[in-house]
Amino acid sequence: MKIIVLDRDGVINQDSDDYIRSAEEFIPIEGSVAAIARLCAADYRVVVATNQSGLAREYFSEEQLSEIHHLLCSMVEKAGGLIDGIFYCPHHPEKGCACRKPRTGLLEQIEREYSCDLQGSYFIGDSLKDIQAAQAFGCIPVLVRTGKGLLTEKYLMTESDVLIPVHDNLESAVSNILGL
Repeated sequence: MKIIVLDRDGVINQDSDDYIRSAEEFIPIEGSVAAIARLCAADYRVVVATNQSGLAREYFSEEQLSEIHHLLCSMVEKAGGLIDGIFYCPHHPEKGCACRKPRTGLLEQIEREYSCDLQGSYFIGDSLKDIQAAQAFGCIPVLVRTGKGLLTEKYLMTESDVLIPVHDNLESAVSNILGL
């Protein structure tokens, strides 16, 4: 079973410093929904791992988050794909929970849910936290320049000697992974 892990905000949809609080604010990045459908057509199981501290901050409710995720899944299904699961950390960053990226609790949950091993699986993100979680868990980190990706790329170029693949967006990253 091939599984690929995607961050949500800044990778699949446009990010906001004010948080994505409703389905109306959920705007896919151009090409991202089609890219997910292409992964599915290539027999990848697509899962999302996302920090959603807006829940703990009471910026949105579980119901609103569910509506956002339902919209995302519906968009992907209309494009011919499927998101197998969405795993999220609802906690405030100061809580120190195990599931908030860069910790690996969400990845552990994915492994338990699908009885799989994510080591060597791709993890596409836009933030340093995504890259750190991927590396800590033995996933292959891939950075996209959308969302916080440009800032993350700049940081990695100046502060880190780790070389990871960098792509303009999810569509480009998927094309590279699929060898297109």
